[in-house]
Amino acid sequence: MSEDMRYLTFALGKGRLAYKTLDLLEKIGITCEEMKDKDSRKLIFVNEELKLKFFLAKASDVPTYVEYGAADFGVVGKDTILEENRKVYEVMDLGFGKCRMCVCGPASAKELLQHHAMIRVASKYPNIAKDYFYNKKHQTVDIIKLHGSVELGPIVGLSDVIVDIVETGSTLRENGLEVLEEICPLSARMIVNQVSMKMEADRIKEILQALKAQL
Repeated sequence: MSEDMRYLTFALGKGRLAYKTLDLLEKIGITCEEMKDKDSRKLIFVNEELKLKFFLAKASDVPTYVEYGAADFGVVGKDTILEENRKVYEVMDLGFGKCRMCVCGPASAKELLQHHAMIRVASKYPNIAKDYFYNKKHQTVDIIKLHGSVELGPIVGLSDVIVDIVETGSTLRENGLEVLEEICPLSARMIVNQVSMKMEADRIKEILQALKAQL
């Protein structure tokens, strides 16, 4: 690698997604030993040889780092990409972290959805909820943003339904709720900064092609 080459930076959503991404990158020869140290207090990890940097961020911040060029690549769930709505290129579905975004509630709320009633919707994803109800269903709703367990919404009478991520649906069932409508499938995606895509086209394409071959 030439000395004057700039570092390409990866922003990874903290948690399971980050570890799965690192495993995948390792398969194409992109390693970062420093990151394996679970006790490390470091914020940025470097692979000097390949001129790559990595950092872990709160998932909802990843698209922001990528839009502003603080990271060239980001790996984050499709839910975050939709909710944050940043100017980035979504270049690849990594295929893990599969789940779906759904409208959920008690069975009795089915009718309210069918009759386009004015209902209250609780969600950690107000933008996704708004887009679905206003632009796809043309239903006027009152959207309430929550940060914690949204399942509580219908149970305590805060909302009629919720918009949330569903993996197995067991939490819903345990609380007497069910999936009423499916909004979209979700999984981990790779995003790229729009300027980097032009300036570093060759290096980025090389990484993306190697990943595609793995998937």
